[in-house]
Formats: sequence, structure tokens, C-alpha cells
Amino acid sequence: MSNQEYAITFTSVEQAELVTREPDPKPLGPHEVMGRAVKSLVSPGTELAGYQGQWQWAKYPMTPGYATVFAVEAVGSEVTDLHAGDLVFCMGGHQSCQRVPRDYAVPLPQGLAPDVAPFARLMCVTMSTLTTTTARPPAKVIVTGLGIVGHLAAQLFSACGYEVIAVDPLEARRAAIARKGVSQVLPAIPLDDPSVVGKVALVVECSGHEQAALDACKVVQKRGEVVIVAAMWKQRTSLSAFDLLNTVFNRYVVVRSGWEWELPLLPADFRLNSLYGNIAGAMQWLADGRVNVDGLAELASPRDAQQVYQQLLHQPGKALSALFDWTML
Repeated sequence: MSNQEYAITFTSVEQAELVTREPDPKPLGPHEVMGRAVKSLVSPGTELAGYQGQWQWAKYPMTPGYATVFAVEAVGSEVTDLHAGDLVFCMGGHQSCQRVPRDYAVPLPQGLAPDVAPFARLMCVTMSTLTTTTARPPAKVIVTGLGIVGHLAAQLFSACGYEVIAVDPLEARRAAIARKGVSQVLPAIPLDDPSVVGKVALVVECSGHEQAALDACKVVQKRGEVVIVAAMWKQRTSLSAFDLLNTVFNRYVVVRSGWEWELPLLPADFRLNSLYGNIAGAMQWLADGRVNVDGLAELASPRDAQQVYQQLLHQPGKALSALFDWTML
């Protein structure tokens, strides 16, 4: 492998740069896999929060990202099922060299393109909700917030046989999910529609907006679930806790976190599903065409990282995400 390595780095608030870094000097471990990045996908919600300095626990400089496909170049002495040239997915950051334990490298299904496979990581976010929800098809499900995670959630639940209503105030995002075959697309939760209110089994809240969460509690059926998938990075309204808690109590609503890390990383006894199991499954669904990601991300060189994050921040309707192409370096 070349000694020159690169990483997209947030060097300060709203400043992304491609920087060089020194290779890891440690010898490859017996159960490790290493290779060169091919494509990495931006998760706009989480990454833009870091880009804007909203991660209270993080310090600059930092390397964002966690959805990467790389080409294997070297394997440890105990790795026998991967070989040089194989394409694998990993939860790697936006950096040219990827080095992970074998269990955390998921081979791409036959025929799946490396610019499609990274979407499996963002599908995995709401696959945790799909795994754990009490709602079963053909129940009515609302997805609020049609950024990349919500968009993929709407496709996922629709592919599984749920009746999906997709909600977002941005017309461009509503048009994007309509083009993927979701027919019920609205600018807001229909609080005055008797065919919806009290008849929704699950709301997958992907907007990160308090009003959407409160409205969700107003439409679910008794014992219906409102799963908060999007992190509430900042306060957007003056709603009080009373508004939410009063609605939850009187409507018998189940409100819970939708953080995908509820599931274990790898399969475990007495646990249903795992994050890496869901990623493997999501890649197979992408390969089978059950979920369509055409046109959801713009391709860019890692050298253009600053322009990419600025566009995602200030033009949210233009593209849902971005794919960095490391072969451009």
C-alpha cells in the first residue's frame, strides 16, 4: 500500500479539509483486514452536527463518517475467507485507508456496486426500529422527516408491507420519495384526518423536530409507538414538556429512543438481529432492488469536502447525501 494516506477532517466549525496522515505503524493483526477506500457516504444529520460544532463531546480536529466500501489489500494470518481485491463494507470514516477486525468487514453481495452498498449503513439506522417494533404489516406507519435516513425508512417499511405515510415540509424531499413509489406523501402529519388519527401503529420520527414528535403522539392508536430516531441536536420550538407528557398519558402512547445501537454489533444469543447482521441484510435488499437509492447522493472528490458539507448544510433540498469517491485521488 502507498505510504500516503488522506482523511477528510473537520478542522474547526464549518471547516472541512482533506489532510494527510501518517500510516498506522503497527503490523496487521492476525484477525484484521486492511485496504483502500473506494466510496464513503455522508450521514448528513450526524456529520453536519459535528461540522457545526454541535457535538458537545467532540474536539477538533475530527474525522467524520461511518459508511465506507474498501478494496481489500491485505489480511491477517488468521483471515482465510477474504482476499486481495474483494470489496467489503465497514463502519469506517472518510479516510483513504481502512483497517478493521474481520468481523467488522462485510463482503458485498455479488453484483452490488460500491457506490450503492454504503447506503446499507443508513438503512441500518431504522432497521433497528423495524426489528424491535410491535407493529406488524400491514399496519399504518408514518415516517416524519425525509432526509436520507427518513427517506430510506419510508422505502424499507413500504418494502416490508406496511402502509406508509411519508411526511416532510420540503417539496423536493416529498418528490424524491414519491419517485421511489411511496404514494402517500404529505407536508405535515394530518391531525384532522379521521382515517389517520388513532389508526397509526408506529411513527418513525426522523426530523429531529419537537413539533413532529408531539404531532406523532396525537395520531397513534392506543399503545401505538413513537420512535425518536433523529437526535434532537437543538431546541426548535417553545413547546413545554407538559404538552408532550399530557398527550402521552391520555393517549396511552409508547415513546422510546430509536437509536440503532439498541442492537448488539454482532449476533448474540437471545438477541434478535444485530447491527452488522442488518447491514448485511440491507446490502442484499439493495442488490435485490427492494430499496432504490438512485439519485439520492451526489458524487464528489474528497478534495471537495468543504463544498460538499456547505451544500448539504445550506441547500438541504438539492441532494439528500453525498458520496466521496476515493478513486479520484
